[in-house]
Amino acid sequence: MDTISSFSRSEGSAASVRQRSASADPAALFRPIEAELGKVEQLLVAQLQSRHASLAPVLRHGVLLGGKRLRPALLLLSGAAAGTLSETHIKLATVLEMVHTATLVHDDLIDGATSRRHAPTVHQKWGAESSILLGDFLFAQSFTLAASTGSAEACEAIGGAARRVCEGELRQVASQGELQLDEPQYLEMIEAKTAELCGVACRLGGRHAGAADDQVAALEAFGRHLGIAFQIADDYLDLWGDGERVGKTLGTDVLQGKMTMPLIHTMEVLAGPQKEALRRLLQGPPAQRLAAIYPLLERADAAAYTRRRAGEFVAAAEASLDRLPASEAKATLRRWARFALERRF
Repeated sequence: MDTISSFSRSEGSAASVRQRSASADPAALFRPIEAELGKVEQLLVAQLQSRHASLAPVLRHGVLLGGKRLRPALLLLSGAAAGTLSETHIKLATVLEMVHTATLVHDDLIDGATSRRHAPTVHQKWGAESSILLGDFLFAQSFTLAASTGSAEACEAIGGAARRVCEGELRQVASQGELQLDEPQYLEMIEAKTAELCGVACRLGGRHAGAADDQVAALEAFGRHLGIAFQIADDYLDLWGDGERVGKTLGTDVLQGKMTMPLIHTMEVLAGPQKEALRRLLQGPPAQRLAAIYPLLERADAAAYTRRRAGEFVAAAEASLDRLPASEAKATLRRWARFALERRF
C-alpha cells in the first residue's frame, strides 16, 4: 500500500486536513521562524567572506548549496517549541548549515555529481581542488563561529556530529559494491551520515531554549527519525524522482555502486536467477546498470517498500513530539515530517 495514501486516509479531522494543506505550502514550513531564519541567511553570507576578491564567486556559490535550510529550521523550531529563541540559536543554526554544506560539497565530488539545486556543483565549475578546499573552509569557519557562543556543550556536540557524519560517509564509501549490506547496517550508516546533524540541531535548539531533559531527548529523537526518513526519501527520489524538480544528478547511487534502501530490499526479496541477474548488474559496467535495473526493482516492489519505510520513520518522529506542549512551532515540526514524505524535490 502507498504510505502517503494510507496516511491520508487515516487522518480525518479538520486539523489534519489543514496540516496537510500547510505542508504542501513551502512557506508554512518556516512561518514561525521567518525573522530568525532571515538572520541566519545574513550571518551565513557574512561568514562566507574573504579579503581576497578572487574567492568571492566560489564562496558565494557555497551559500546557495544548502537548499531547504532543513537543519537551521529544525534548530530554530525546536527552540521555539521549547522556549524562547536567542542570538545563540541564530549562530548555532548557521554553524550547522555550514557543516552540512561542507558535506554536500565533498559528497558531490565523491559522487561525481554535476549539478545540485539546478546549479553546477563546485567541482564541476571550479575543479576538485576548489571543492575540497571550500568544504574545508566551511568546516573551519563553522567551528570558529560555534566557539563564539561560549558553549562548550554546543562545540562538543557539533564536533562530535561532524565526526560521525564523516564516519558514516567513510562507511558508505567502504561499502560500495558490498552486496551483502543488510537493512539494519544501512540504517545505522545513514543515521550517522544524514540523521546525526538533524538530531543535534533539534537537541541544541531545545537545550539553548531551556527545555527540560526529557523534552531535549524527545526533540533529538524527532530529528534523528526525521533525518532517516529524509535519507530514505532521497533513496527513492534518486531512482524515481524528476531530475528537473530534484535539481541534482539522478541515478548516481546505482552508478557508484552504493547499496540504498531500494537495492537492499530488492537483493533480499529476489531469489534464484533474478537475484543473480541483479548481482551481475551491480558488479558489471556502471553504464549498463541504470536502465536494466528497473524491472528487477519493480518485481521486488521496491518503490512502495521504500516509501513505506520512510513513512514508518516519519510516524516515529511525530510520536516523539508528544512530550512537547502545543504550539505553532510544534505544529510546524509535524509539517516538516509530512514534507519528508510528500516532497518531490
